[in-house]
Amino acid sequence: MDPHPAPRWRWLPVEGGWRYHLLLAGTGMLVLGPLAGVTAAYMNFSLGFFVGGQVLAGLLGSAVTAGYGASGRHGANYIQTAAASVASMSGLGVLLQAMAWMGLPQPPAWRMVLYLACVGMLGVGVGMLYTPVLVDRMRLAFPSGLAVANILRALTDPSLLRRSVRQLGGGIALGLMTGLGAARWPLLGMSGFSASTFGAGLVVGARIGIPAAIAGLIGVALHPYFVSIGWLQAADPPRKIMFLIALGTIMGAALVDMALIFVRALSGMKRRVAAAATPRAAIENDGWRRINSTRLVLWVLCWSAATVACGHWLLGQPVFYLVVAVGLVFVFALINGISVGVSDSNPISSAFVVTVVILAALGLRDPGVGLMAGAVLLVATSVACDMQQDRSTGWRLGTSRVVQFRYQVLGIVVGAMLAVVFARLFMAAYPVLLQDQTVLRADQQPAEWGSAMTYKFVGVLRSLTEDLPYQRTAIAVGIAIGLVIEVLRKWVRPRGFVLDAILLPSPYALSFGGFVGLGTSMWFAAGGVAGSLWGTRAPTRDDVPEGMSGASLFGGGLIAGDALAALGIGVVSLLAVVS
Repeated sequence: MDPHPAPRWRWLPVEGGWRYHLLLAGTGMLVLGPLAGVTAAYMNFSLGFFVGGQVLAGLLGSAVTAGYGASGRHGANYIQTAAASVASMSGLGVLLQAMAWMGLPQPPAWRMVLYLACVGMLGVGVGMLYTPVLVDRMRLAFPSGLAVANILRALTDPSLLRRSVRQLGGGIALGLMTGLGAARWPLLGMSGFSASTFGAGLVVGARIGIPAAIAGLIGVALHPYFVSIGWLQAADPPRKIMFLIALGTIMGAALVDMALIFVRALSGMKRRVAAAATPRAAIENDGWRRINSTRLVLWVLCWSAATVACGHWLLGQPVFYLVVAVGLVFVFALINGISVGVSDSNPISSAFVVTVVILAALGLRDPGVGLMAGAVLLVATSVACDMQQDRSTGWRLGTSRVVQFRYQVLGIVVGAMLAVVFARLFMAAYPVLLQDQTVLRADQQPAEWGSAMTYKFVGVLRSLTEDLPYQRTAIAVGIAIGLVIEVLRKWVRPRGFVLDAILLPSPYALSFGGFVGLGTSMWFAAGGVAGSLWGTRAPTRDDVPEGMSGASLFGGGLIAGDALAALGIGVVSLLAVVS
């Protein structure tokens, strides 16, 4: 049997040839990657987190490879691998926003691109280095990887593909319309409605959205108390202290989860390794799984050295702190990789904060150095976990790891460039993004640009030069809250909606309300409630993966449409200024 049968449509190149890979790479890097990338950048500027681009890229990529039949799932997997890498890198352009908030000089664009690319390449290598352990031997679930694999399998059904594209397209159209109309419709602008915030709520559901609103309301209620004990000034927004408590809450919950994960992993590792052990001859026969270990180790060593060299010679950062940061990548890529594999949660903010704390213990007092060193952990850990997630999808589909590795490398190159391009474009088009929100009064906080991730980073970095004991107390309080809630959740195992979403909500969901303003958290919760109601009332098919629910696809479309509207308005305003 021909391993690469002729495609159904004549215009498609033969599977496996250079034209085939040119089509897939071009679609992933130059079409779907930038679409997912601008969406990720916009979400990080407006909210402070972004929804991964795997589902969007896998869905639209399957529309390109549908002509290859069942084997088209591998091509769609290559497309989503490249596009998701572009998206994850593009979203990390908030590092430039953090530099602007702290008044640090902006390095030339090419230097920043080169630095991000080196760190990203390091993350790709470390992620692949741990893949045989986390994916092959430990057999971790990687829920998003499983979801994408199921989606790519399901999208070989032409009718399902058409329905899914219609739902996604409808969301994009509505998001684009509301984004463009906010300036023309005063009532919409006054309401504080954001299609991307509402869409994100649709994607995550009420069990995530409602706790965020609860945390926002708690912050407002406690504001007078925080003022009375000197933690806030009367004009300060609640999140100026709530973000520290929220950060501690994440760290406390993560301590519980990671302890349990390691106990379970270590106790069951021998059994899983024995069950999953594959003779070398069998691995050689599974060509899709074969990698060159020597080349991989050399790759990791070379890009480790390149990261330190680039950070020192091009950005003027101290070698010692860069070396420490690179060393920590190997620790957090494993820790966070296990977390993603078990719970689908990648606590990169915690990795950043812990890195800053470690560097401070080693004598660091310069927040600019802390930002650039922390960026190594932020970018490399994010990319490494994406790598492991993508390899789990490939493991379920039998997709070549070497080819996926190459597509991810291509995505990192484009993503590093777009991270700087999108960051500078958005900040030039929307000067409000340059304002340091950590020092703004409550009435000065921009409702539509929460920038929660930047807020966290800058707030933590300022502690290197501003020794405020109550900030450490706030983080400690948050850690205690996270520990208690997560221990109770593990003990009680809440299943009812009221208990799970209101009385004993997830600390991770609860913390989001501490990072953003009340209006944002309320619209996020509204989207979550709408998404859950949609899921209970809409008829579902048993063969449709959860990630392809109508609410999820429509919500993802709203986010993408709103991002495109913001980008379009920004470009037009810049052109008007230039002309």
